[in-house]
Amino acid sequence: MKRLAILGSTGSIGVNTLAVVDRHPDRFEVTALSADRQVDRLLAQCLKFRPKFAVMADPEAAEQLRLRARTAGLMCEILAGESALAGIAASPEVDVVMAAIVGSPGLPSVLAAARAGKQLLLANKEALVMAGALLMDAVQASGAVLLPIDSEHNAIFQALPRGFDGNFVRAGVRRLWLTASGGPFLRTAPGRLAQVTPDQACAHPNWVMGRKISVDSATLMNKGLEVIEASFLFGAKPSQIEVVIHPQSIVHSLVEYVDGSVLAQLGNPDMRTPIAHALAYPERIDPGVEALDLFTVASLGFERPDLDRFPCLKLAYRALKTGGSAPILLNAANEVAVASFLERKLSFDRIPELVDEVLQRVAATPVHSLEDVLAADGLARRMAMQKLETVDN
Repeated sequence: MKRLAILGSTGSIGVNTLAVVDRHPDRFEVTALSADRQVDRLLAQCLKFRPKFAVMADPEAAEQLRLRARTAGLMCEILAGESALAGIAASPEVDVVMAAIVGSPGLPSVLAAARAGKQLLLANKEALVMAGALLMDAVQASGAVLLPIDSEHNAIFQALPRGFDGNFVRAGVRRLWLTASGGPFLRTAPGRLAQVTPDQACAHPNWVMGRKISVDSATLMNKGLEVIEASFLFGAKPSQIEVVIHPQSIVHSLVEYVDGSVLAQLGNPDMRTPIAHALAYPERIDPGVEALDLFTVASLGFERPDLDRFPCLKLAYRALKTGGSAPILLNAANEVAVASFLERKLSFDRIPELVDEVLQRVAATPVHSLEDVLAADGLARRMAMQKLETVDN
């Protein structure tokens, strides 16, 4: 029986994780759940799964949950704040941590789980983008098991040799191929992107995701962040990572070997598949996903990404090649830009422009500690906000 903490349980990854867990009550015990401010959702999850701990990032929301849990007769310890999240992630009462908190707020708890040697199921891509070297060093030092949840990285993990240690030459690996659907604007004329609304950007053709990651998918920044993730996860150089547009989202990614073989992982676009793979690893369990019907799929398409249409992808490669704090600056500026777009304060086509302006104005510096990460993150956010104020005025 694996004791599980789901950090970010009310988001799409958390909900899908609980759906898989619910199918296998003999394998998993939900020990802890967490959310930001979604009291109603977290309370419902607590009533169903009866965790020992529930954590709210927001203290006021935690107090609301505490009162409602008491009224409902729920015997669950309610905690609040970043330190509580990190404490749960490192708790000896937890074996497996699903890290599904969106954005930079999830970083401290991810590092805590890694340093505590947990089986870490990583759905928070910003942890690797912002602190990839720190996280991978912590994993190696503690003996933690890091399993990627992004469908693309999970596919690569499955297609690489068991026990792959980042040595491409010894494993006979030539390069990694990350597939991208192209999002909702793959065929949209570039001149029309300025008029895109948040609802249009969030209407992904294949995946059901949160609004921030949906916008990232529409700009292809999501794929750019995944390129940076893949570099840290698998020890790949930028030149060893290719992105290919695959609108059907059936091939989730591929590994190319030096003998000409290309191994791919295929499946219907459903996050329960990589979640179930990581939860049960190294075994396999039924995630409740409909089996792939190749006769219905019929054909698969692939094309090269247009970097003029998707400049965010080019910016991500540039940040990865620059190194140091550049990926942190990229991620922070993008988070500010996307939030502003979702609030209808910035046009869709200005998202990559704002990120580029920050990367040009803030010099990349070495990163040796979490304090360095947070300093670079804060600097980029301040610069992005200043640029936005200039636009508003």
